[in-house]
Amino acid sequence: MNYLFLLVLSLLAAPATTPTYPWLPAAPAAAHTVAARFAPPLGCRRVPVAAGSWGEWLRGLPLRPAGTPARLYNGQLKDRQDVVAAVVNIDVGTQDLQQCADAVIRLRAEYLFSQNPNRVHFHLTTGYDFWFLDYAAGHTFRVKNEEVLPAAKPAEAPTYAAFKRYLLPTFGYAGTLSLRRDLRPVPLAEVQPGDVLLHGGRPGHAVLVADVAENPRTGQRYLLLAQSYMPAQNIHLLRNLDAPALGAWFAVPGPEATELATPEWTFGTQELGRFE
Repeated sequence: MNYLFLLVLSLLAAPATTPTYPWLPAAPAAAHTVAARFAPPLGCRRVPVAAGSWGEWLRGLPLRPAGTPARLYNGQLKDRQDVVAAVVNIDVGTQDLQQCADAVIRLRAEYLFSQNPNRVHFHLTTGYDFWFLDYAAGHTFRVKNEEVLPAAKPAEAPTYAAFKRYLLPTFGYAGTLSLRRDLRPVPLAEVQPGDVLLHGGRPGHAVLVADVAENPRTGQRYLLLAQSYMPAQNIHLLRNLDAPALGAWFAVPGPEATELATPEWTFGTQELGRFE
């Protein structure tokens, strides 16, 4: 690594003291965040999260104005606008790449980059562990007959522009099957902001738990859920079509339940994971 690379790395590696969103030119307005837009259900309060945590960062996610429709990567409207409670103010790209698991990867990667770029890495479907800093240093991969082989590229400083370039091959060769390698199973009753509902497969689906609220009297928990879908589309908060009075909140089913239904996918109650 050359001196410039190390200098930039040392500056980027300093953890952020307040949540930052690297794709935005300025801090999001407090009135247009997940926490501001979606008050907890009546009688509930948000579960505690640590300062600087993934959960705190998700609560501060910037949202586009209320009523903004979700669009596909090509600008067309998403067919199911009825499931959209809000659209996250982040780009979807111009290729059909940022689908369900990729949306989870995108948000997690942005959070890690904002904290410490050294931590940005994801497993590909083949099992290859793809690190952003290796990519910036000139180490990437190529795929031959479904095998990942080392490949070289010009080294560059680990800037945000380089990070965005790193995401494209990650989206292309990671998915619901590989995302499971980056998560550990957790019981649904212990769900926290930042956990992921994940059904690995072809097709599979992934939905991110953007926030959690709890009724302190009953212990009932409620979830805010965010997703992309196929084709690649704006990341959006989901509306609870089965219980409209809850708006965008979804009740965690009791211990006897085997499924948790979301508007475009039904997950098993054992399909919850947490980033290590």
